[in-house]
Amino acid sequence: MQLRQLNTFRTVAETLNITRAAERLNYAQSSVTEQIQSLEADLGVALFDRSGRRIRLTDAGNRLVEYAERMLQLAEEARAAVSGMADPAGELTIGAPETLCVYRLPSLLTRFRETHPKVRVVLRPGNRSESRGGVREGTLDLCFTFGPPPTEPEFESMALAPETVVVVAPPGHPLTRMKEVTTAELAGVDFLVTEPGCSYRRMYDETLGSVRGPRPNVVAELTSIGALRSCVAEGMGCALLPGIAVAADLARGALETVPWTNARRETEVQVSWRAQGAESPGLRPFLDTARELLGSPAL
Repeated sequence: MQLRQLNTFRTVAETLNITRAAERLNYAQSSVTEQIQSLEADLGVALFDRSGRRIRLTDAGNRLVEYAERMLQLAEEARAAVSGMADPAGELTIGAPETLCVYRLPSLLTRFRETHPKVRVVLRPGNRSESRGGVREGTLDLCFTFGPPPTEPEFESMALAPETVVVVAPPGHPLTRMKEVTTAELAGVDFLVTEPGCSYRRMYDETLGSVRGPRPNVVAELTSIGALRSCVAEGMGCALLPGIAVAADLARGALETVPWTNARRETEVQVSWRAQGAESPGLRPFLDTARELLGSPAL
């Protein structure tokens, strides 16, 4: 099993087309076919089903995809580690919630690209459990999450600047006209939330969703923050969200804030990575850049 064969296999698995894979790799089609056949002979299994009009991965091929990715990434890391290069290279895979992907990470990724152009960044949106699971399993190099840091020993974490949390309502909602709104006064008020497992849902559950006595009336669960904001703007109910996710809507009057008096108006932001094991060469430089741009004042 050669790295060249694995790279060819990965490309064919992505395209499911020998011609397109050959074009992307700048190989002759016959060379791509020979490499795949050699890899299949070496492993003793068929990696692609060629019986239909289009090729598709077999079960064995699907299993090999993840290993091929990891082996090729490890090879990149090994080259960078032994070459003595001052400028890291390779791939850095990052998980983060939708809000941070849209509003915080673009400036960070741009700065990192300017200073480390040889590192290819892959950004994968996901909720906290998905992102931390990816770091644990090795499919992600690091992840950004809202809330406290992970307590498992396999993680290392760094706290970044916290994000403000606000209750928003449609324009003209009675609560927006009040000077102060207590948690008790939100009891029975229609609220929209995200699905369980999402960082934003956890914010709701830990504040409004866990109070003793009457609570807000959850009328809908939405997986998209954009859809949730639009539903609030249309009058469907209120929502608890990070300020950065609704700043533009507030500025143009599509949403209004509810003057909620709860003391917990901020949520922690963490960046986490594996405590042990092989690291992407770009991990430490990226953490340095994150600390510089998004770090907590205490760092």
